[in-house]
Amino acid sequence: MNQAQMTPDVIVIGAGGSGAALAARLSEDPDRTVLVLESGPVPRQLSAFPAELLDARLVPGARPGSPAVRRYPAHLTPRRPYTVVRGRFLGGSTTVNGGYFVRARREDFDRWSAAGGAAWSYDGVLPFLRSLETDLDHGTDASHGAAGPMRVRRTDLRHPAAVAFRDAARHLGFPPEPDKNAEQEPGFGPVPCNVVDGLRLNTGIGYLLPALDRPNLTVRGGSTVRRIVIEHGRATGVVVQRAGHDGHRELVKCGEVVLCAGALRSPQLLHLSGVGPRGDLDRLGIPVVRDAPAVGVRFGDHPQVVLEWRPRAPLPEPVGSWLGGALHLPSSDGRHPGGDLEILQSLVPLSGLVGGTVTVPGAPLPFLVSVQSPCLGGRMRIRSADPDVPPSLDYNYLRTPEDRRRMREAVRTAAALLATPAFDRVSAGRVEPIPGTLDEDRSLDTWIDARLGTSHHTCATVPMGTAVDPYGRVHGIRGLRVADTSILPSAPLRGPAATAVLIGELIADAMRSAG
Repeated sequence: MNQAQMTPDVIVIGAGGSGAALAARLSEDPDRTVLVLESGPVPRQLSAFPAELLDARLVPGARPGSPAVRRYPAHLTPRRPYTVVRGRFLGGSTTVNGGYFVRARREDFDRWSAAGGAAWSYDGVLPFLRSLETDLDHGTDASHGAAGPMRVRRTDLRHPAAVAFRDAARHLGFPPEPDKNAEQEPGFGPVPCNVVDGLRLNTGIGYLLPALDRPNLTVRGGSTVRRIVIEHGRATGVVVQRAGHDGHRELVKCGEVVLCAGALRSPQLLHLSGVGPRGDLDRLGIPVVRDAPAVGVRFGDHPQVVLEWRPRAPLPEPVGSWLGGALHLPSSDGRHPGGDLEILQSLVPLSGLVGGTVTVPGAPLPFLVSVQSPCLGGRMRIRSADPDVPPSLDYNYLRTPEDRRRMREAVRTAAALLATPAFDRVSAGRVEPIPGTLDEDRSLDTWIDARLGTSHHTCATVPMGTAVDPYGRVHGIRGLRVADTSILPSAPLRGPAATAVLIGELIADAMRSAG
């Protein structure tokens, strides 16, 4: 293993939702050298991105054979094995997800600020939320920005299925929510997306491509970090393996390391570097640098099922995005007034999302129905000292009566929407569940169990308070931060893509302020 000649001030591990934002902002200081190490490919211009990663009518991460993702075996319940995916490409998961770019709710920031202080209050983060975006619908106002790297536009609701969804929600008495990024009452509305003119504009495109000509910024693709080097309680560099170099590894020294590898990879890298629960590290023969019981142990995510309906007649292809509208509502227990149930409309058949095609003649169309409560039921455990062996992931979905009740409530709401006269104009009926199954709790639970999926919203594996401080600094290790959704104490009530970018912005600002 050779030592690389370059000694950057900061190494950023991962060029995804958080890492791209953080690296770009840090490199705005010309006196700070920044090296970004991304395990996936790093195109240098927009035209070099594969077309399927740019077409916002597709979801690349849903395709089983996509080369742009890293796969993790998991169990959603003890009897439900699953494969979860994370982006492995410039832009990370913002390159392979659905383009959904919805902010967390004020309720989330109230909860997180209990661990992170005033910096994590809604009022504390609002300037960053405004500065990271160019909102093409609202421009600059008290809630939105018009000069940020992420271009945001809401989905077009003129598709006949989207019109039916809107009218069905109105028929059932759900309020309109025209701007889901403005703390309005949860209800039906278009989906804010990092999509413009049909292009999925990921964080690599928004933040890093415009910055690549800066002499103090280097972005390397095909560079997999194997571990962080920690000497005398300080992170001093990383061991990295370059693609196509026959397994050759090099040591890259630096002044500070920032882990932005995502909520699954970041805690694994901490474990491999000797930061984690002593018992787990001892079991695998990993020398313990810092006994950190909260690192890589628990996580939060959101269970999801698909409910499909048959179009009454052929419908037009979606224009611009696979998404139609979205309905958010609080579950009946009233614990989350910001809305902990989500019904998200796909205008592309599930078989099309999986197969990478927009049109599938005769196929039903899906609703993605999820419970977005901020619980921490997931359990993570490192299985090997080999970085190529993924950790054990047990999501423990639907483990309590309350979990099951919320999921049934969400499914029944989606079914009620389909039963309205408004939806009857375009729908020939739902595919499943059949009426007897829908009406009986135990039968519906069985139906849900057999079709259970996940929203891919993993958070809280290196949580603020117990594992890191409000600015991502790992307790007990100098020169080491985590800046991705790992640090959220719990999952937000909305998908976390916009929050991941916020994390990169907030921590970059803290680092720049510290000098």
